[in-house]
Amino acid sequence: MAETIQAVVLAAGKGTRLQTEGIDLPKVLREADGKPLLHYVLKSLDFLPKEDTILVVGWMGDKVRARFPDYPSVEQEVLNGTGGAVRYAAPLLTDPDSHVLICCGDTPLMRRETFESLIRTHLESGCACTMLSAHLEEGGNYGRIVRNPDGTFAAIVEAKDCTPEQAAITEVNVATYVFRVGDLLAWLDKLTTDNAQGEYYLTDVPALIAQSGGKVALCDTCSPLEMLGVNTVEQLQQVEDVLRQR
Repeated sequence: MAETIQAVVLAAGKGTRLQTEGIDLPKVLREADGKPLLHYVLKSLDFLPKEDTILVVGWMGDKVRARFPDYPSVEQEVLNGTGGAVRYAAPLLTDPDSHVLICCGDTPLMRRETFESLIRTHLESGCACTMLSAHLEEGGNYGRIVRNPDGTFAAIVEAKDCTPEQAAITEVNVATYVFRVGDLLAWLDKLTTDNAQGEYYLTDVPALIAQSGGKVALCDTCSPLEMLGVNTVEQLQQVEDVLRQR
């Protein structure tokens, strides 16, 4: 790709609900089919140089760094949400005209083709931000994609903040984005914690861009299976079963 693309992989979570087996590891180092969850995400991102793929680590971050020493990393000293995590990575995003893919380190079923599709859609659209979305039978605990009457992006509303009408929306946010770096950095410091979780939501940035007249695109090529994150022992077993079938 001619454009400069970096990646920021959010890998700071403790995985509290995965600690029930007495395994003392950060979430992204829990293994499925013999390899850490983070391994699969980084493998799907291997079309980008390792030096351009930034890990945001947190709880037991030294163990994550030791397992993946070839990747630059920053420590999220305060676990204050996804927006807070990206703020820690911001000093490594130095070219405002470049682009950055932001994704989660606990979604091992995401495919390289889906990441590439998202980036391609972003570059072709010329938008400040392009979001990956998926269509589910029920929205569940995922943030809902709210569209304007003309079908363009309006906002993401987290499940805990949804009105009943918004909760009925079945297009959901996959928590994977591509931003033009300059636009991302311009809005990160304007985030607030005025929400149900009291955290800085990265999901607020696309809405701020749109409200200011910037262009936000949607790429709905993610399958429901790919977006499965690992938060429980049951989900860990589910992704392991899929990985073995692959």
